[in-house]
Amino acid sequence: MKVCTDACVLGAWISAERLLLPGSEPAILDIGTGTGLLALMAAQNHPTAQVDAVEIDPDAYDQATDNIKNSPFANRIQVHKTAIQHYQPSYLYDLILTNPPFITNHLRSPDAATNRALHTDMLPFADLVTAVDRLLKPNGHWWVLLPPYEAAQLDQLVTTTVGLYPFERLLLRHNAQKAPFRHITGYSRQTQPLQTDTLTIYEPDGSGQPSANPTRERYTDAFRQLLRPFYLIF
Repeated sequence: MKVCTDACVLGAWISAERLLLPGSEPAILDIGTGTGLLALMAAQNHPTAQVDAVEIDPDAYDQATDNIKNSPFANRIQVHKTAIQHYQPSYLYDLILTNPPFITNHLRSPDAATNRALHTDMLPFADLVTAVDRLLKPNGHWWVLLPPYEAAQLDQLVTTTVGLYPFERLLLRHNAQKAPFRHITGYSRQTQPLQTDTLTIYEPDGSGQPSANPTRERYTDAFRQLLRPFYLIF
């Protein structure tokens, strides 16, 4: 499976410096872990946290298990091969991270694993919201990565069905001339003013002109600073 830039931004955005979790050993859940990326970044961000990662796809589960086993955080991350609808831990979570499938009513890929990763059939938003509501502590936070339209749909669903409310949103865009292509949203059970920030990934290469070709662009300073703890190239 590929590691996407937007998922890396989600993992980096929820840093220990920005989000102080209660307790000496906070519990973190990564729903649909894929390669294990968010679980690994959460363990790096929160050195005392215990992290659970749930993955239904067998190949992705095997890949996540291998990646975590070969990491410095193997003793603090547990991967569970199950659907989140059937996941029944004995405790609740301080922090839940999700990079969910979001495509509906589109042509399917010939590859079944691709369909599971991208399409909502296996994890409809209603099921995801129900699971988060069941697994999140009263003072916990849920962070989710989605395209703008689906993020707006999720906002409406969570506020009207389970009483979760957006409190922070990061708008992610390729460059200053592009509209945001992903929203990273934090939800809690408390209503509070929504804080919105924007992160731009690329800037012109010095010619003064934006380019649609990433090879002629460079990462912005803000992107470099955010991802520096995780990207070896920085």
